[in-house]
Amino acid sequence: MDPRLLTDPVVRDREALLEFVDALDDHAPLIERDVARLKRVPNDPAAIAEIFRAVHNIKGDAALSKVELAVAIAHPIETTLGRLRAGEFVFSELLAEAILLAVDRLELAATTLANGKSLDPLRLPALVGGLERLALAEPGATDAEASALIEAVTGFRASAATPNLGSDAAAPFATARVAGTDDLRFFRELALRFESRSPLFKGRTSRLLRLSRETNQAAGQPIDQGQLEAAVYLHDVGMMFLPESAWLKVGHLSAGELKDLRAHPEIGAGLLTRMQGWDGAAEIVAQHHEKPDGSGYPRGLSGGICAGARLLAIVDAFEAVMLKHIHRGRNRSVLRAIAEVNACEKQFAPEWIAPFNQVIRRAIEG
Repeated sequence: MDPRLLTDPVVRDREALLEFVDALDDHAPLIERDVARLKRVPNDPAAIAEIFRAVHNIKGDAALSKVELAVAIAHPIETTLGRLRAGEFVFSELLAEAILLAVDRLELAATTLANGKSLDPLRLPALVGGLERLALAEPGATDAEASALIEAVTGFRASAATPNLGSDAAAPFATARVAGTDDLRFFRELALRFESRSPLFKGRTSRLLRLSRETNQAAGQPIDQGQLEAAVYLHDVGMMFLPESAWLKVGHLSAGELKDLRAHPEIGAGLLTRMQGWDGAAEIVAQHHEKPDGSGYPRGLSGGICAGARLLAIVDAFEAVMLKHIHRGRNRSVLRAIAEVNACEKQFAPEWIAPFNQVIRRAIEG
């Protein structure tokens, strides 16, 4: 295989590529759903057959759409699933994590290619090499190969005990100290009210707060803790003033829904500016969806984005990726979420990626 296929592929038919991206959006959630079924009932032949069929269809769609890099990724996944279906491989958590990581990376690769951006951060040669070794592994070596693949692609060591960030008190980021000021207590109550709007949000406030605090500490605490805490509580509270269809919808948003959604940072910031002493938090909330390349919202800033907003952007994106996966398969995967954030690192401030990874690494690797 020509290595350039994975690093600098040629788009032969843009319309067909976009159709493939749409088809992949349909297949990927079904794969995640059925892998979740396998975790409940390992080696369930019906679930394995459904996953195999979905990956086979992805490979076929990719071939028809002339998206060669997708064929290169899907083929060894299909081979691995074929061996699982034949009873040569035994299902395991690590095997599941490797397959889902590969599907995640396939989605990112197709979208990145469609957007004309660089594929380098996705580590596709490492992914395909790892998938090919996994597909050819001896039956007793699948966990070792899956673990090696995950580490090669994410940079994090994996094990069967890799934590999933749940909402229970035992989860790595599930508890957080509540600061003592009346304002912060009020802000926290608003955040918890927002959290209560969906069962999928359970524990979200505490996870975001602890991640933000620990990342700030890992960076030498350049952001005032109180202002950061207030921003964490109120950064999405503006959503409550918008139609639920704009922020609870799974899948693509309409132009109108997207416009509504992009108003929420300034709504939350407006609440803070009306209260004395929270200007720093207001700035963080107003800017937390801005991006260094100017593609963010609501103002499309490329410079002048405050440190707190740059930090919160990463933490919020990490939680959003986990929410996406729990929508699909009822499973929060720390490894897959951090892998996706790092694959999109150019959307975030580079000075915050390293301390954020440091915090996540402590949770994953101990």
